[in-house]
Amino acid sequence: MAIYAIGDLQGCYREFRELLDLVRFDETKDKLWLVGDLVNRGPDSLSVLRFIKELNDSAIMVLGNHDLHLLMVAEGCAELNRSDTLQNILDAPDRDELLDWLRQQKLLHVDGNYVMVHAGLLPSWSVEQAQALAALVESALRGSEFHEFCRQMYGNRPDHWNETLNGYERLRVIVNAMTRMRVCTPHGRMDFAHKGSVKDIPSGYLPWFDAPERASRKATVICGHWSALGLEIRSNLMALDTGCLWGGSLTAVRLEDRKVFQTACGAGGATRRWQ
Repeated sequence: MAIYAIGDLQGCYREFRELLDLVRFDETKDKLWLVGDLVNRGPDSLSVLRFIKELNDSAIMVLGNHDLHLLMVAEGCAELNRSDTLQNILDAPDRDELLDWLRQQKLLHVDGNYVMVHAGLLPSWSVEQAQALAALVESALRGSEFHEFCRQMYGNRPDHWNETLNGYERLRVIVNAMTRMRVCTPHGRMDFAHKGSVKDIPSGYLPWFDAPERASRKATVICGHWSALGLEIRSNLMALDTGCLWGGSLTAVRLEDRKVFQTACGAGGATRRWQ
């Protein structure tokens, strides 16, 4: 059995299937770990959702900000943006089945020393604390108060963690850190405006994974979300968003030996390469 961790798909179904062909994925024995943002901006989010749903236990995913955006739009709590490509999901005959399945997915996945999350973990959060906090959001997504959660989810405030936070402010900080964060201060105050490279980070901020004494630093965090960062693999980090949507590549890492597989993306077709 092999486990392949794969970066942000964002509706790039063709490249996803080519990557699976490249690694010779066998759903009867292999596993896929998907870092979230399955949908949106790319051309075929509907096929991505349908395919992954049918993989059942062969695929494990965590929710990204675009996946949550789809749920918010479907619930009538957010508007489609001009660059969104979600309408085919919203119009699909199996729409409700797909959206209900999406609501059941994780915000955080932990297996041994691996932690998979879409964006990142705040510096003060241990893996155990992050699991407990993610479970609060997962419960809200799956529960009877789902609509109210959708109404309250959007917003940049509070922009840092405080144990005294409660209610929807507590949930909002958890969602923002785990699905939107790229940079923060050493003490965990988040900035959501920065989407560029590491060299352009605002003064006083740093990549969340470089925060000194980060409580989760002994685990290996697998994440995506930051396409301008590109592929970043360290002993305790696998950042896998390599910008397939923007003409970059779609990346898979085989966890057993950390071998990297990539398919180049773009209108000209995918050129296979690996290292």
